[in-house]
Amino acid sequence: MVPDGYYYALPLLLAGALVGWLTDPLWALPAILLAGFFLWFFRDPQRVISDGTGAVVSPADGKITDISPVTVDGIRRTRISIFLNVFNVHVNRSPIAGVIRDVRYQKGKYLNAMNPASAEQNEQNVVTVEGEGQTVVFKQIAGLLARRIVFNKRIGDLVSRGERVGLIKFGSRVDVLLDASAELHIKIGDHVKGGSSVLAYAQSASPQFAGVGAEQSRQGAQ
Repeated sequence: MVPDGYYYALPLLLAGALVGWLTDPLWALPAILLAGFFLWFFRDPQRVISDGTGAVVSPADGKITDISPVTVDGIRRTRISIFLNVFNVHVNRSPIAGVIRDVRYQKGKYLNAMNPASAEQNEQNVVTVEGEGQTVVFKQIAGLLARRIVFNKRIGDLVSRGERVGLIKFGSRVDVLLDASAELHIKIGDHVKGGSSVLAYAQSASPQFAGVGAEQSRQGAQ
């Protein structure tokens, strides 16, 4: 459970109890149901993290809505867009193991996360992770309902693949920018889980060389 769930739920439970005590218990039901929703929304399940060499795991739960080539600072990359609806787990995880090289917060709009323009115009946090012979950029993008982006790491911090690094409250989007040569293992329409779903492998680390069995996964308890 992410602590934010308690921050939202406890006041509602107290308000519901007070309303029920002063009036009728039925009037407390809406507040209690809403508190239950917040406790469920901020759930933080354990995940089995892929340990395949060169694997790039999904930084978020959601649906793959776009895979397209982009050019960033003159470098060709592949952009994978993941849409998180209000029912998805909203905890974000590092796509690779490495060092946080850059974190840039950008103020912006709150367009619907399904709108392609949201990738550039919405409020977002852009994180660059370097490690395992590759550099991966992922964007925490606010959506129509999301009004707060949380990122718990700093430049220079070491992170493990699949390690929890933050969250986006309510509906939102996460974009992942990979080297254009990366071997993709997802397609548009796929549903992915943060930390456990492999989006791609670095070109030099095709899965047949990654090994199999118990060495391939570990509990995502970071």
